[in-house]
Amino acid sequence: MRLAKAADRLAGLGSDKWAVHIEGRRRATAGEDLIFLSIGEPDAPAPRAILDEAYKQMLAGRLRYSSGRGESSVLEALSRHYTKQTGRPIGPDQFLFLPGTQTALFMAFKSILDEGDEVLLLDPYYATYEGVITAPGGVPVAVPLDPDNGFHPNIAEIEKAITPRTKALLLNSPSNPTGAVFNAAEIKAIGALCKKHDLWIVSDEVYATLIYGNNVFVSPFFDKDLEERTIVTSSISKSHALPGFRCGWIASSPEFTAQALSITETMLFGSQPFLEDATALALDSHFPEVDAMRHAYEARARLLIEGLKSCKTVSARMPEGGMFVMVDVRKTGLTGEDFARRLLAEQKVVAMPGESFGACGAGHLRVALTVDEKQIAEAAKRIVKLAESLL
Repeated sequence: MRLAKAADRLAGLGSDKWAVHIEGRRRATAGEDLIFLSIGEPDAPAPRAILDEAYKQMLAGRLRYSSGRGESSVLEALSRHYTKQTGRPIGPDQFLFLPGTQTALFMAFKSILDEGDEVLLLDPYYATYEGVITAPGGVPVAVPLDPDNGFHPNIAEIEKAITPRTKALLLNSPSNPTGAVFNAAEIKAIGALCKKHDLWIVSDEVYATLIYGNNVFVSPFFDKDLEERTIVTSSISKSHALPGFRCGWIASSPEFTAQALSITETMLFGSQPFLEDATALALDSHFPEVDAMRHAYEARARLLIEGLKSCKTVSARMPEGGMFVMVDVRKTGLTGEDFARRLLAEQKVVAMPGESFGACGAGHLRVALTVDEKQIAEAAKRIVKLAESLL
């Protein structure tokens, strides 16, 4: 029996990119003691008040069918959250509640792409981006980011990649995997370019609360003039250490959400009301656990980078945000893929090869900051040990 063309288009764009992680899990199941730095899954406890709210709402009977757009509790909380962020009124009708950022990205592209439409990706990019573009028939077009420029965008390079078939630009700031946070001038220039060429901006902002140093998070959605062409996707997976809740959303113009609602309803028609109520509490409240998690990631990043300083052939920049560090192994002479596989086999450390995140990730490792400082320090020693064995 033949499957739809979408299945063929997606071949190699799923779990294949996670081969090193999957091999690590297989070895761990077999009894090996490994340090896992491969998955961006928060190790911090979620705020207890959010869990209590979900439980309370379950007991209160919030277990029935939900609105296809989202329950009023979470839509109003999102309205308050984005009104505060943007400094202008953002109504409840500007949101769609969806199960996680991944689903939100899929629905965004399903809503705007026709077969053959091109989407610009800033390379390196998150491993599933090619898939969410390709599934509805879109064509990913990589725009290279220079690792020696901190993986920040070059506006001229972006414009050079635009063709008559270009429909959208996908942004991710803070970036997974690079940790780059695009500044206000860069976001402004990208917005002007997208207006000039009449492009959609799909902005993945799942790491927006994880900002370090003097860096400031800026979204194209903050600019009223870009609202009609911007589709924000986000969730509480990273911000509140709740990836298993699958609580995410789209923020955009009222016109976009009204039209896209029919597409979301054919696939989902609602989420769990008790989880939407818990998400509303998360958005309306400030939790010390969230601050502690951000401080822990920042401290771990500094510890890892300090631990690599003695090595002549590996290095890393302090991330500006997010929960990952890109470790540059180009001077070792190995690809990121080969270094990651040897790191697993010889040093019992599981990290993602940069090649899983696009051509410009080559020669790098993506290290997740989701283990304690003792393991981070030990992992740095093992990375250095492997690198020095190659001299």
